[in-house]
Amino acid sequence: MSDHPDWAYASLTPDRILHDLESLGWACDGRLIALNSYENRVYQVGIEDQEPVVAKFYRPSRWSPEQLQEEHDFLNELFEEEIPVVPPLASPETGKTLNVCDPFPIAVFPRRGGYALEMDQPEQLYRIGRALGRLHTVGSRCDFKHRPRLNTADFGHHAIEQVLESPLLPDSMRSVYEGVARDLIAGVERALTGYGDWNALRLHGDCHAANVMVRDELMHIVDFDDARMGPAVQDLWLFLSGDNNEQRLALSEILEGYEEFRDFDRRELALIEPLRSLRVMHYAGWLTKRWDDPAFPAAFPWLAEARFWDQHILDLREQFAALQEPVELNPY
Repeated sequence: MSDHPDWAYASLTPDRILHDLESLGWACDGRLIALNSYENRVYQVGIEDQEPVVAKFYRPSRWSPEQLQEEHDFLNELFEEEIPVVPPLASPETGKTLNVCDPFPIAVFPRRGGYALEMDQPEQLYRIGRALGRLHTVGSRCDFKHRPRLNTADFGHHAIEQVLESPLLPDSMRSVYEGVARDLIAGVERALTGYGDWNALRLHGDCHAANVMVRDELMHIVDFDDARMGPAVQDLWLFLSGDNNEQRLALSEILEGYEEFRDFDRRELALIEPLRSLRVMHYAGWLTKRWDDPAFPAAFPWLAEARFWDQHILDLREQFAALQEPVELNPY
């Protein structure tokens, strides 16, 4: 594996992409479209006399081979239960879904087009609730052995340290950021301690509208790159947006569909604001960590501006305040 995974993508030219896929037995016809992805590199690739496929070049060294294989195994398990996911295809050359063309682990998926889930459509929220209820029923059957558990160390403490080590954080804001971020992670840990041990299961891990593709009557949940162990509510809360009433109505639709297949522990609603806080901290840490990847300065130039950090510190303060609010355990 490369010692510099952020630099490795510089070698991923169109010729290299097509060569690697052809070495795995895919008869490429030369058509290649880069799809929206930053953590990995993802391409739609034309195949002779067949439908195009989607090729995913995983970021080197991020996941171990065992962790990547667990993602594939989970997808296949879900697909066998007729849950609307997109499992990887076996290489015509190797017969495996996970292959390596040094330094890149590679997976190829069938193309499933559509548009992102519309979160203002009650019928679509009900349908994603049904799909997630079924997904979690399968996810609860056993644990991941290699994939991590959602935790405050990776998503909170490490993210804070990454930001503090970054030159992107203005020196004039460093002490303010550190104080607010440390207070917030302490508040998150108090909230999680007060809740106790949650019932962890295998999750999608990053389930939001852009990772649900809808076309006509078809719906597919895609991109299980962040699959891990965690509480069921982690796969639900990212579909909640707007004011309190709008979030309550959305949650009601999601849970109505979800509970057709699996009971939902209402106590997990107390985890939403702690989980949201971890995501806010993790996002800033992830951006600063990946800044050496040339795609990131091009896509996120505002990260180098003081106004972003002003807003980020404000977001952290708002999250700290949200942690103090009482939790409504009945959204209906």
